[in-house]
Amino acid sequence: MSAQRWNTGLKLAAAMAVAVTLSACGTATVVKSSGSRGGHSTPQTSVAKPGQTATVRKGDTLYALARIHNITPRDLAAWNGLSEPYTIYPGQQIRLYPGGSTPGRAPTTVVTAPRPGTSTPAPTPAPVPTNTPIKNNINWRWPADGALVGRYVAADVTKQGIDIAGTSGQPVRATAPGVVVYSGAGLVGFGELIIIKHNEQWLSAYGHNRKRLVNEGQNVKAGEQIAEIGRTGTTRDMLHFEIRYNGKPVDPQQYLPAR
Repeated sequence: MSAQRWNTGLKLAAAMAVAVTLSACGTATVVKSSGSRGGHSTPQTSVAKPGQTATVRKGDTLYALARIHNITPRDLAAWNGLSEPYTIYPGQQIRLYPGGSTPGRAPTTVVTAPRPGTSTPAPTPAPVPTNTPIKNNINWRWPADGALVGRYVAADVTKQGIDIAGTSGQPVRATAPGVVVYSGAGLVGFGELIIIKHNEQWLSAYGHNRKRLVNEGQNVKAGEQIAEIGRTGTTRDMLHFEIRYNGKPVDPQQYLPAR
């Protein structure tokens, strides 16, 4: 895989942090150590705020929120189940305390030294992800007609969605009702891109459009035309489509109806 294609993938998995995220072969707002809300210094220890959450605003990064709320980026990511590149999106609720913690207690991980003559127990391995679709009440529909020319590959940051072949100007439709949280061409490698938020957990993204027909903040219905297929950011007319759960890409074919 070329370095250029790898970096392009990280940008969409980095863009969903600035406006939400995904990949044409990639993913969007890789979180940087600078943020949009002020000049707080990065904390060395965390101060949990039991019961409190922060709403992500456009341009926020995990690091910026961590500084603002006096929490280490590592703790904030762990409390919200986020892995690198720590993608967040506008409207997302970020928990400012660890799950199941006692109110008022400090949040950071506590390491207990073993007693003399005893061995340290091996850490419990993380659960292995399964291919079972995540339960949801969204009636997903195909965003465009055409042959599937690119499939989702979990381990490949450049293939975090599917590619649907089409002809220039062909309709691109919303896969489910929601609100447009990004509509622009600011992510190199994805051309004219649209991202829709369906609820607090689910997002969908549509890349390489010839023309965008919706604006940020606009509510859309399932099946409503939102763009026209094109080849912006790629070499052929096609739609790059992604579905994300809590900012993490999932295989769209597990959720779209069979055809």
